[in-house]
Amino acid sequence: MTQPSTYERQPYIAPRGCSAAEWEARGELAAAYRIFDHLGWTEDVIYNHISLRVPGEEGHFLINPFGLHYSEVCASNLVKVDVDGTIIGNDDYPINPAGFTFHSAIHATVPDAHCVMHVHTTATQAVCCLEDGLAYTNFSAAQLWGRVAYHDFEGITIRQDEGRRILESAGGKPVLMLRNHGPVTMGPTVAHCFGLMHLVNRACETQLATQSMGRARPISDIALERCARDSLNFDPRFGGGQDTFDALRRLVDRIDPSYRR
Repeated sequence: MTQPSTYERQPYIAPRGCSAAEWEARGELAAAYRIFDHLGWTEDVIYNHISLRVPGEEGHFLINPFGLHYSEVCASNLVKVDVDGTIIGNDDYPINPAGFTFHSAIHATVPDAHCVMHVHTTATQAVCCLEDGLAYTNFSAAQLWGRVAYHDFEGITIRQDEGRRILESAGGKPVLMLRNHGPVTMGPTVAHCFGLMHLVNRACETQLATQSMGRARPISDIALERCARDSLNFDPRFGGGQDTFDALRRLVDRIDPSYRR
């Protein structure tokens, strides 16, 4: 049985023209942007993206308004678009074509990819630049064993045909390391997708720290398989990462709950 969320949700009073389900999704996605900001995952300021499908609306998803810092994103200013890039409803803000390209391809094609995240943190980008990529030599990386794929660098992701190649490179895996660029995670929920991204960030940070000191001690394939299987980040008894996301959302609520508006 899935453990109920420990996050104390407030009643969602959706504005006119927005369903309760969409407003709840907007609040959760806006919280994710504020969590990213709190964790310092905004090193490229406005050029990364988190997107989420709109519940009950086939082909529509939410993404950040281009030009706003993550600390400025809130439920009401998230932009709703279709998979062709047409803005639905409020068009006060544009969207970044570089973010839309692969997010739309994933949302249109991968059934379980309700949420997609992409970052350019120094540690993850550095590991994406390494010839051998992610090393499964630390606790965080071990939990990603068998879940990571790679896509070769093609420049800024603004061409629709690259979206198809990105999907081919992912091969159904939930973590895609864009070589010389940065990681992408895909998940059935915001929390699950965040759990993957948190593991990727921690794995890369630890890998770089280890490599600065010397040769990493290898982990056996048997231990890696066991670690990936037993990870609480993917255990439904703990909400598939929902507990962690909710804990951070409570923290953000105490700091600045303005993302809810």
